[in-house]
Amino acid sequence: MSGFVEKPEPLQVPGLVHLHTGKVRDLYRDEAGDLVMVASDRMSAFDWVLPTEIPDKGRVLTQLSLWWFERLEDLVPHHVISTDLPAGAPADWAGRTLVCRPLRMVPVECVARGYLAGSGLAEYEQTRTVCGLALPEGLVDGSELPAPIFTPATKAAVGDHDENVSYEEVARQVGAETAARLRRTTLDVYARARDVARDRGIVLADTKFEFGFDADERLVIADEVLTPDSSRFWPADSWEPGRAQPSYDKQYVRDWLTSPASGWDRAGEQPPPPLPQEIVDATRTRYLEAYEHLTGTAWE
Repeated sequence: MSGFVEKPEPLQVPGLVHLHTGKVRDLYRDEAGDLVMVASDRMSAFDWVLPTEIPDKGRVLTQLSLWWFERLEDLVPHHVISTDLPAGAPADWAGRTLVCRPLRMVPVECVARGYLAGSGLAEYEQTRTVCGLALPEGLVDGSELPAPIFTPATKAAVGDHDENVSYEEVARQVGAETAARLRRTTLDVYARARDVARDRGIVLADTKFEFGFDADERLVIADEVLTPDSSRFWPADSWEPGRAQPSYDKQYVRDWLTSPASGWDRAGEQPPPPLPQEIVDATRTRYLEAYEHLTGTAWE
């Protein structure tokens, strides 16, 4: 069992049709047929949307995605048309709203890993593989991989768990040509972002992207990109393989939820508890640090 602890009622805005409430974003269609994507402050972990929000989180995700989109557009076009607020939208949507072109989305989470962590580490410890890719012996938590790898997952609905799959399975689902483009583009974008992050003192351990095709059949990067929600960011000056790494991402929330302090049984059927204020504050600080270190700009 998983999903929303309490699913929010979508805000009704004149001229917009509500399409979907996701873990973090609310999706609308405007009168021109374009998509309006609003990033909330909701926090998800372990396939649950938690009952406690993280202030400013949606704005951080949106502004950091925009910063990255500009630095990647020579590699892959993005879906953003405008950041203007639709007429009648609430003032709280400012800074967290993107107007985007509709895409035919590819139902694959395109994950790039340059370091061993998370579900990749768990699989490696069992089989010495990640998504069917053989890796050398002797790797530990936080090890840098010999080369970045493409480890796709199936895209799950809210409350369901994304499942790691092999490249061959992706090729069966979307076709060999599309699978090859997804892998190549994912690894190209990861390599660019890894180098940018490294120059700013951050290890980009892994990240996930979503892609779709536009009306001209161009492959377009969508949703969010290279944020603390979709990536593992580690301080480079404290990276040390063989242990869990300090991070600028939601790992802090995951760690609290699985600690005795939370009193929550991840394997049980009860939803996660509210986050204590100190966890909220510390998580917000980590998201802001990621933004500020990467962009070189103070958060306002």
